[in-house]
Amino acid sequence: MKKRKKGLLLRFIPYFKKYKWILFLDLFFASLTTVCELVLPLLVRLITDCASNSLESLTVQLILSVGLFYLVLRVIDALGSYYMADVGHVMGARIETDMRRDLFTHLSNLSFSYYDNAKIGSLMSRLTGDLFDITEFAHHCPEEFFISFLKITAAFCILCSVNVWLTFIIFSFLPFLFLVSLLLNRKMRKTFKESRVQVGELNAQIEDSLLGIRVVKSFANESVEIEKFKKGNEKFLKIKRLSYRYMALFQSSTRSFDGVMYVAVLVSGSLFMMNGHITSADLIAYLLYVNTLLTSIRRIVEFTEQFQRGMTGIERFCEVLDEPIQIRDKQGAIPLPKVQGYITFDHVSFRYAEGLTNVLTDINLSILPGESVALVGPSGGGKTTLCSLLPRFYDVTEGKITIDGHNVQDVTLKSLRTQIGVVQQDIYMFSGTVFDNIEYGMPGADMNAVVEAAKLAGAHEFITQLPEGYHTYVGERGVKLSGGQKQRIGIARVFLKNPPILILDEATSALDNESERLVQKSLESLAKGRTTFTIAHRLSTIRNARIILVLTEKGIEEQGSHEELMAAGGLYYHLYQAATEQEDATELS
Repeated sequence: MKKRKKGLLLRFIPYFKKYKWILFLDLFFASLTTVCELVLPLLVRLITDCASNSLESLTVQLILSVGLFYLVLRVIDALGSYYMADVGHVMGARIETDMRRDLFTHLSNLSFSYYDNAKIGSLMSRLTGDLFDITEFAHHCPEEFFISFLKITAAFCILCSVNVWLTFIIFSFLPFLFLVSLLLNRKMRKTFKESRVQVGELNAQIEDSLLGIRVVKSFANESVEIEKFKKGNEKFLKIKRLSYRYMALFQSSTRSFDGVMYVAVLVSGSLFMMNGHITSADLIAYLLYVNTLLTSIRRIVEFTEQFQRGMTGIERFCEVLDEPIQIRDKQGAIPLPKVQGYITFDHVSFRYAEGLTNVLTDINLSILPGESVALVGPSGGGKTTLCSLLPRFYDVTEGKITIDGHNVQDVTLKSLRTQIGVVQQDIYMFSGTVFDNIEYGMPGADMNAVVEAAKLAGAHEFITQLPEGYHTYVGERGVKLSGGQKQRIGIARVFLKNPPILILDEATSALDNESERLVQKSLESLAKGRTTFTIAHRLSTIRNARIILVLTEKGIEEQGSHEELMAAGGLYYHLYQAATEQEDATELS
């Protein structure tokens, strides 16, 4: 555990590098405030000693000088405290900002395989709650430990100068205090991590329920979601209750040690004073320094919860950063030049993870620039997977894919994906305006370019009829738009991108007949002159494709034009016949 904690701190310390001068000043002011606090018992001792030994030596001038000196110290203390509370906290916030940037950048670069298993709500918890705890940790951790070190060291030295034996009696209690603290600290940290994990689970559950609220209400399942939330919420309460129990034990044990140490000072100090080993002024100063010592220990105790939360946050931060980026530019990768669209699949096989069966096995395929390729077959045959290998959303397990003779693994991801446009079944609408969502295809494009893309996609007419036209807010995930409208905006986005290679992944499968006709017309316009892969649920829409591939678990079982495959009377023939009968039945209904 100690080694693990040290490793986490070593991962965290570099974030201070940019702000080292702020940190040094923070610690400098911390030392000044500490000095101000340590001087008071000495001043009290001075005045008390003067009053005890010779009342005539306690002059007005001495009292005013001591008072003025201490007033100056308090002004310095106030300035130092202001710096620590203001600039020190901002330093923590800046470190949080840097860590959030690094975390989001890493998350953005992780491959699809990571998100296949990740919960977005849990990741949101790491980006917000965990990093907020780290902000407080970043500011207070060096400050609190530095101040406590100064106070304990100075108090020990001063107390030894007053009475060595009494000091050893007091400090003999500290090992026992630290042992109890260590044992309870481990339990606290464990429960804090469990608490953070459960917060992430709770966030994921809330996100799932609220994003699916229309489905929830359509099935009248509000009570089901409330019950699910209740269980997660009560589990969180159970973990929090346990963490507070350990924290209460921790605090009560330290307060008990406080009491024991005060009693030891009072009894032992009184006995030493009776025997003439210390004066009354020394005992008063001693009690004040013991109070300073115990206050320092108490501050460490109070900071322990924050420290454990911060360490838990750093641990969870590092867990994500340690996730390997599986799809990345290889060393020496070159930008892919403007392509014509000649694509080959050379003995390509793929499986999602080691030990699983292949989704695709020994796929060989050559596609000329501008050709239209349709992929059909039963669900699970690997149609979407095959298309996902082209822009390297996943990497091939065996074989290679080339575009214009360039292996896709030898070129930069950005240059590769810039030249491939994807229109999916579920078009994602970002929270913003219609303009924002189309402009996403080419960030920085002006209104004229966006309007032209919308016209090509057949979307301009309905957009102009919206309340604020292109500046209409679409709602979260485009809830204010119909399926057909979202689909045409998605097509406009790809028109604006203007890629030479196009992937249409069941782009019309979720639409009604009228919307499908409009969108299909837009897609045909988009596909002109581009090398196009089409995954279709309605086989009647792909009759004009130059190559139709019938993919099954065995691989490419059939390929050819529509006429050739129908004449062969094989799997495609039967799929087409069944699809036609279903479409006819739908039309009649």
